[in-house]
Amino acid sequence: MGAAAAQDIANALRAALSRQPNVRMVFAAAPSQAQMLEALCAADGIDWGRVTAFHMDEYIGLPPEAPQRFANWLDQNLFERVPFGQVHRIVPGADPDTAAASYAQLLAEAPIDFICLGIGVNGHIAFNDPPVADFSDPLDVKVVMLDAQCRQQQVDDDCFASFEDVPRQAITLTVPRLLRAGRLFCVVPGQFKRNAVQATLHGPVSTECPASILRQHPDCTLYLDRESDPDAQ
Repeated sequence: MGAAAAQDIANALRAALSRQPNVRMVFAAAPSQAQMLEALCAADGIDWGRVTAFHMDEYIGLPPEAPQRFANWLDQNLFERVPFGQVHRIVPGADPDTAAASYAQLLAEAPIDFICLGIGVNGHIAFNDPPVADFSDPLDVKVVMLDAQCRQQQVDDDCFASFEDVPRQAITLTVPRLLRAGRLFCVVPGQFKRNAVQATLHGPVSTECPASILRQHPDCTLYLDRESDPDAQ
């Protein structure tokens, strides 16, 4: 599944770079993305120097060197493995609201071609958990409170030792900002995501499952394995 997604992403990158001078894309940082990123780093024929990379969310309150910081995780798994032209990292600093506004300005400088994302156990996309997701959000990037199910997922994914270790706040790209990308590649492995995928595909389009809005994007591909696919026989 991850390899198949990486092949499609690589093909899309090569095609875009053949017809335009550069590509701007956003990546998710999560264990669910690791297999895809590993395969994408190994893809040939991509002029990474013409690709500008962003990421879609970041914890607030972790020390700069914390391995759980998404920028650090992506450095290890992607950003420092291929020679991107530019990498824009979210740095919350002492004023996360200002950091969010600055990141929104960077994103707005030109269209975003591709986003690689996942779906959380609670149906979130980026850190748009059900209590804070807004399909008409006026902001492109914002500070959010993380809900309990989202924070518990970080423990279950072995990213943090305990629930109390998981930050309570984060900076995230909002739902409208994600949906304005040209093409979305959504990689969702594992049995613990099956209920969220069921709601995404077959439930109402609602912030109760923020990922359900992906059905309204004109070019979103969902990559599942047998464990995450609610329709698998």
